[in-house]
Amino acid sequence: MAKVKRLERTLEFDGCEFAQELFGPQGGNLRRISERSGVRIESRGNTASLAADSEEALNLAESVLVQLYGRLKSGRPVFPQDVDAALNILSREPSADIAEIFQDEALAVSKRKTVLPKTAAQREYIAAGRESDLVFCIGPAGTGKTYLAVAVAVSRLMRREVKRLILTRPAVEAGEKLGFLPGDLMEKVNPYLRPLYDALYDMLDFRKVGEMIETGVIEIAPLAFMRGRTLNDAFIILDEAQNTTPEQMKMFLTRQGFGSRVIVTGDVTQIDLPERTESGLIQAEKILSQVKGIRFIHLHEEDVVRHPLVGRIVNAYARHSQKNKAK
Repeated sequence: MAKVKRLERTLEFDGCEFAQELFGPQGGNLRRISERSGVRIESRGNTASLAADSEEALNLAESVLVQLYGRLKSGRPVFPQDVDAALNILSREPSADIAEIFQDEALAVSKRKTVLPKTAAQREYIAAGRESDLVFCIGPAGTGKTYLAVAVAVSRLMRREVKRLILTRPAVEAGEKLGFLPGDLMEKVNPYLRPLYDALYDMLDFRKVGEMIETGVIEIAPLAFMRGRTLNDAFIILDEAQNTTPEQMKMFLTRQGFGSRVIVTGDVTQIDLPERTESGLIQAEKILSQVKGIRFIHLHEEDVVRHPLVGRIVNAYARHSQKNKAK
């Protein structure tokens, strides 16, 4: 059997300081690129030596390094998540210009925070959030569904394109009984709303969030609190929508008033409803997928932007689920 000839390439960067920043602490960025592309990378000084079995893999690793180096030289830092974003984008679109994508699609949320899409699907999601009045985003854990929705909403709020921000989730008992928790209703459901608070605190000053909640500019409440209301001039996010019943989903969608935008997020692989209860999110896609003005965005395992292990865990569960269905 003929031995596959290894392809090799050497990249020399003109600034040693920038090169070391590009390679990452203890070569961490190079390891990330190597693991994802399958290219063996060794560095010495300001030089990186690449070796791979395919031209495609070699071109991907080279393009990531060269484009991120250009980002460093323009005065912008390179973080591990930027390496992952470059790998995701260039693996799908080899001719993509990372600098242009990062610049054009940066979402200025506040003075302290700028959010960048890390994958092509996330770019589509943010664009849909900017352009459409009603967006459904469906995908597994770690794909940024909630975080990006909050980023789009806060960005619009800060630019005064909407007057208030309303964040809501269904309070579904995922194996635990609410009745046994101490406190009043809001204290009992607050743990369900915590991810929404976390996203807000990451984008805005802690005190600012408190003031906006106190004055009603930001409202975080369980889905049951939406019944009977008409929400005008607001950006409304329904999170964990896979745990709505069809009746709840219809109720929520008919709350949208004039000048309002809505994003609905959910993961149809993590439904906590009682058995034989249809998910309102699944039914909504069946009914509304062809309705003009409504966008459905699907994020997948490759859009996971948390710790690399999260993507592998999602993949493993997906394979397990497929095996069980086959049986």
